[in-house]
Amino acid sequence: MNICCLDMEGVLVPEIWIAFSEASGIPELRRTTRDEPDYDKLMHWRLGILREHGLGLRDIQQVIATIDPLPGARDFLDQLRQESQVVILSDTFEQFAKPLMEKLNWPTIFCNTLEVAPSGEVTGFSMRCPQSKLTTVRALQSMGFETIATGDSYNDLAMIRASKAGFLFRSTEKIIADNPDIPAYQEFGELLSAFEGAF
Repeated sequence: MNICCLDMEGVLVPEIWIAFSEASGIPELRRTTRDEPDYDKLMHWRLGILREHGLGLRDIQQVIATIDPLPGARDFLDQLRQESQVVILSDTFEQFAKPLMEKLNWPTIFCNTLEVAPSGEVTGFSMRCPQSKLTTVRALQSMGFETIATGDSYNDLAMIRASKAGFLFRSTEKIIADNPDIPAYQEFGELLSAFEGAF
């Protein structure tokens, strides 16, 4: 039985931290997992910037409320869910994801949790498990699923390579060039066809 494993940001919705960077006027927050392979390092750096500017969870959630799925993402996801089981594997946080899942018709998502003080300050974060995307793909495989995965960033490569089939979607030129053996697509129609071909 197949199960499709999708990254969220950059694949189904715009990058949350880039949107927040633009809304807050803090260009440093544009840095994402497309730029920094070490997620732990990236998140600690982000939290430091939030503290420096006195920004908290509510500030980020106000921006997330304005974010819509990428054009065509919901139709792609609805079609894919008719043909296969689908789970979104994301390094985002449950406090960020809920309004976006509503706009995508409530797909299943496995993500992480922010640690938030009563004041709203984001004090830390708790990862669901080490190497969460790869660990989850391997766990699904241990239960008899054949995984097919897609993502756009460094933190997606391990789950893509561990899967029966995998694809890059709207990734950077560098990541595509560094991984020439992974098919890369730009349009949802192409990506849907790639999944269907792997079933």
